[in-house]
Amino acid sequence: MHRLWLIFAQTVTVALALLFVVGTLKPEWLPPFGQPPAVVAFKEAPPAPGNEAPMPGSYREAARAALPSVVHIYTTQTVRQQRNPLFDDPIFRHFFGERPEGEAPKNAGLGSGVIVSPNGYILTNYHVIEGADDIQISLNDGSTHKARVIGSDPESDLAVLQIKADKLPAITFDQGDRVSVGDVVLAIGNPFGVGQTVTMGIVSALGRSHLGINTFENFIQTDAAINPGNSGGALVDIKGNLVGVNTAIYSRTGGNQGIGFAIPAGSARNIMEQIIEHGSVTRGWIGVETQEISPELAESFGLPDTDGALIAGVMRGGPAEAAGIRPGDVLLAVGGKPVRDPQAMLDLIAALRPDERVKFGLRRDQNRVEVEVKIGKRPAMRRARE
Repeated sequence: MHRLWLIFAQTVTVALALLFVVGTLKPEWLPPFGQPPAVVAFKEAPPAPGNEAPMPGSYREAARAALPSVVHIYTTQTVRQQRNPLFDDPIFRHFFGERPEGEAPKNAGLGSGVIVSPNGYILTNYHVIEGADDIQISLNDGSTHKARVIGSDPESDLAVLQIKADKLPAITFDQGDRVSVGDVVLAIGNPFGVGQTVTMGIVSALGRSHLGINTFENFIQTDAAINPGNSGGALVDIKGNLVGVNTAIYSRTGGNQGIGFAIPAGSARNIMEQIIEHGSVTRGWIGVETQEISPELAESFGLPDTDGALIAGVMRGGPAEAAGIRPGDVLLAVGGKPVRDPQAMLDLIAALRPDERVKFGLRRDQNRVEVEVKIGKRPAMRRARE
């Protein structure tokens, strides 16, 4: 009996020692004593009155309306390598043999576009498809289609493509360019090729020009994030209506810094309709070179202010020369509309129809004169690759 008691006592002692060691070094191994398990209470939002009800401050309806109309554009371009003249030299060929041309490498590019009609017309930037040998369009549903170029306008950086498809989800255009500074806008596109992306910001400014991006500039400025790959994508309002075509960013690093530019939807639509109907854009032209009037120039020429555009050169045989416009004249008005600077003059003349006769107001030798000019057709911009 004594021996059994001794064994029991030793067992209890060892168990208590083990319990002490475990409780000291690994207390999480022991079950809790004397207290119920803790219950964490989470605070949940009340259920929405229906799955389709938008949350306050949400732009899901605008995104839902516009997303299917924005496409991804993938292009490839063959790099044409020039043959080295040494390859034609008989001595070189004797020692080194014939050098085959081989397959030229291809550059790949990406951008975005906007479906503007159910029968396959797509609006994008010219620089997205410039020089491309093959253009592939990826739709929101994942399908891919080969596109052909209907026409382009390098001076406004717009192009129209078409794919063989119908019943496509065309975007709705904003009527009358009603967008204002401070309005919330969404930028939709394919930045860096990561996939369709929506960013939000406001309209920062309207009528931005003198940026050196395009010949004709009248940009919407926005702080909605626009990055490489967004070009040609949609800038929409809070109802999902197209207000602009994303075109460029101002950046010192190549990434978004809160200054993006979009071509207004009204201007893009007008150019697009001309391209679809005629294959190109027709603009007025008079054949002059102009210069902005600086305060120093105004003082040198004895001008009262810096308004207008200084005629620096007149093309021989052009409409301006035929009308009697001379270098040194200051253009003040076109068809009764004031000219503030060379950019404004360019826009006013471009909006005129070829063969139309229009009164031009000039300052010549301190005198105001008026001449009638028969407007010509602006020559097509010569592409850098041609």
